[in-house]
Amino acid sequence: MHDPIKKLCEGGKIAVRVPASKSILNRALLLAAFSDGDTFLNAGPLCDDTQTMVRCLMQLGYDIEQTAEGFLIHGNRAIPNRHADLDVGSAGTVARFLTATLAFLGGDYRFFASEQMMRRPMDVLPVLAGAGADIRFLGEKETFPFSMYSEGIGRGKFCVDTSVSSQFASGLMLGAALSAGGEILLTGESRKSYPEMTIRMIDCFGGKAYRAGDRIEISPIAAETASYFVEADLSSACYFYALALLLKKIVVVNGVPASVLTGGTLQGDVRFLEVLRQRGVRFSEQDGDLVADGSQVTHYPGFRLDVREFADQAITLAALAPFADDTTTLSGISHLRSQECDRVEAIVHNLTALGVPCLVRGDAITIEPHPGVKGGLIQTYGDHRVAMGFSLIGTRTGNLFLDDASCCRKTFGAFFDILSKLS
Repeated sequence: MHDPIKKLCEGGKIAVRVPASKSILNRALLLAAFSDGDTFLNAGPLCDDTQTMVRCLMQLGYDIEQTAEGFLIHGNRAIPNRHADLDVGSAGTVARFLTATLAFLGGDYRFFASEQMMRRPMDVLPVLAGAGADIRFLGEKETFPFSMYSEGIGRGKFCVDTSVSSQFASGLMLGAALSAGGEILLTGESRKSYPEMTIRMIDCFGGKAYRAGDRIEISPIAAETASYFVEADLSSACYFYALALLLKKIVVVNGVPASVLTGGTLQGDVRFLEVLRQRGVRFSEQDGDLVADGSQVTHYPGFRLDVREFADQAITLAALAPFADDTTTLSGISHLRSQECDRVEAIVHNLTALGVPCLVRGDAITIEPHPGVKGGLIQTYGDHRVAMGFSLIGTRTGNLFLDDASCCRKTFGAFFDILSKLS
């Protein structure tokens, strides 16, 4: 059990550094490795998901040099080792992106994963099988573990349902860009921010991706990219920026530039910062970094939001909701049930355990204000977002325990070390 999370000290400014964005870095690692030439990826501290991608690429025979500033990738369009056993751990980006890319490029592979990942859907596998990949399941159908043999997938038209995860679409886009190109047709309700991230990164690495409605046209990468800057992880930064509102603090996250508020980011969680601004948090720049000042906020209204485009902050918003003036309603949450855990269930269970009234109706959850939140045990379900999001309540109330803080290693291993230093 994790030590109690105590109330932050009075006064002062909160200044922290967060890891590199694993969403951006894992895309960049694939784009650099499977292209010819050397690419330097300028990136900050790493998380487990990124280290998993690096291990898998090295298992495929790629030469990757890690430095204090990032990675030097010695790329090769011809995969050095086309017969490999690959363990994707609990990393959804590795599971979806690497599997699709290797299907397009060809080879003979066996894929393994953590028990948590084995419970998550892999709806991209039938699409790959329909395009010619021979996929044989070693356990339950359409999930890990499985073997995959492919002679490569040529240019074609691929239809994918993004209702559960937009990672399926991004995996196909990356695979097409690193091979012969193709057309991706999206069905179902999709999150636009992550496919848009993939489109912009393909363009940066010398390919071409164009979206018109639900159709994405991909032209293959034809040029080398000498270097690429990887943004700090805005999803992780949002937990600390949330403290500006929750604790009336001044917060600066080193490595998050002020330009994120004017379109200078690939990450959809920038929408969360706008939510904070609408509630009185003032943003400014200090030595190039984005500063959030909530010191003048005395109270704030509840949240009535569709969180589909920044769903990683749904739990953060749920943690802020009990201290709002009125009711919070978060809609667009149905796909949260198919992530590292059933995050809707996690929100309901933990808020209820803390005495906060909440109710799920269809695709939305309603949370009533309850500033007298009692202490208690947070069940993390082994999900990093549950652990980090609900820890925010502990900074306000104290007397909060987590059943598993180590799950934060997936994206932010130093999270609780940093939080404890602020306490």
